[in-house]
Amino acid sequence: MMRSVASILWRRLDLEGHDACLLSDSGLLSESGRPSETGGGRSLRGQALFVQDGKPCSIAYEVTCDAGWHARSARIDGFLGTQDLHYAIERLADGGWTLNGERQGEVAGLIDVDLGFTPATNLLAIRRFDLEVGMSTQAPAAYLTFPELRLVRLEQTYRRLDEARYAYAAPMFGYDEILKVSPAGFVVDYPGLWRGAAHLA
Repeated sequence: MMRSVASILWRRLDLEGHDACLLSDSGLLSESGRPSETGGGRSLRGQALFVQDGKPCSIAYEVTCDAGWHARSARIDGFLGTQDLHYAIERLADGGWTLNGERQGEVAGLIDVDLGFTPATNLLAIRRFDLEVGMSTQAPAAYLTFPELRLVRLEQTYRRLDEARYAYAAPMFGYDEILKVSPAGFVVDYPGLWRGAAHLA
């Protein structure tokens, strides 16, 4: 059974919109009361509502991971204007990825998935790498573009500055900013794009 761990509501800064997300954990508890890395899994489940190209957009999404924060799958369902959106992403046992059942060669071998319409999925790399202060890492992800809805390779880097801040860069977008992160791993300040309006843990 999934146990709710943390939740957040974001306000979008570059467009009119909001996004709410719930982090859940089905991992076994260790003696310390923290989730065990040997069993169970995690999920991010949310709803993004925003204006895209002047059209109303509503997207429900869910991302599942194993206990070590390795992505397993993602689903999005909703609409953009009058267009229905239904997409399923799977990471296969051989390291490949599929989008609605079709192999996506460009992202083969990657571990993280990043959904382009929500800040929720940054949490996956933040939690998986669990960087010490001063450490940095490359974190390429299988990125679902929006509104094109294609899976492409997104090069990213994270460098942990202190307990709550990361220097983050995504050269494909010319983005290089300082992210502020909650104890649960949600980005609460994503300069120019998103800002947390309320969060628990």
